[in-house]
Amino acid sequence: MRKLGIDYGDSRVGLAITDELNITVQGLETVHHNGNDKLVLKRLDETYGTEYICYLNHETPWQLLIAVILSAQCTDARVNIVTETLFKKYDTLEKFANADLAELEEDIRSTGFYHNKAMNIISCARTLVQKYHGEVPSTLEELTSLAGVGRKTANVIRGNIYHDPSIVVDTHVKRISKRLGFTKEDDPVKVEYDLMKVLPKDHWILYNIQIITFGRNICFARGPKCSECFLQDLCKAEDKRK
Repeated sequence: MRKLGIDYGDSRVGLAITDELNITVQGLETVHHNGNDKLVLKRLDETYGTEYICYLNHETPWQLLIAVILSAQCTDARVNIVTETLFKKYDTLEKFANADLAELEEDIRSTGFYHNKAMNIISCARTLVQKYHGEVPSTLEELTSLAGVGRKTANVIRGNIYHDPSIVVDTHVKRISKRLGFTKEDDPVKVEYDLMKVLPKDHWILYNIQIITFGRNICFARGPKCSECFLQDLCKAEDKRK
């Protein structure tokens, strides 16, 4: 597996990648930045603190994995309502693995896309039980091999369970990162790589948490509270309001 190296300096970020055998290293590019990223992170830390917070209720890694699968095109608040009873009914991973599809569909119907989600949850649970002895794997490759688990879901698990620096690009992170001038991309994977170039690695997980909070309270997709925004002077958006 190839490895990506990041050298974060005061005014630029250098990237390099190894070959398949991790013997030689090839430089990719050097990205210059204007320093606003440090000021943005400083204000986010001052406003929201540096505590790791997960908005999806869970007690075990596999519960978080299922909750994240349910959260696709659904609010965290709705998922938490559903999992409050769901995790009591299916209190072991084996119960999810052996669940009746139609019954599970009804149990999670209010989260939307319940047919695909139910199929993915059962398949994912079976793989975890049969291949991983009930444990949730930690690598991006292993996680994304599970049914219903894409890069975003995998990064949520890596960051929240294993504290492995990762960037989760949800709707808030993509929208606000563009407003701050950290990326011009729309594709979540490209946004993720742009943020990896700009943000120091020790802030990747925190940035996710803080920007989600910021997006839910101030920087709304429609009608952002620009007059109350502590990042207004750093915002690059053309439609920002004074």
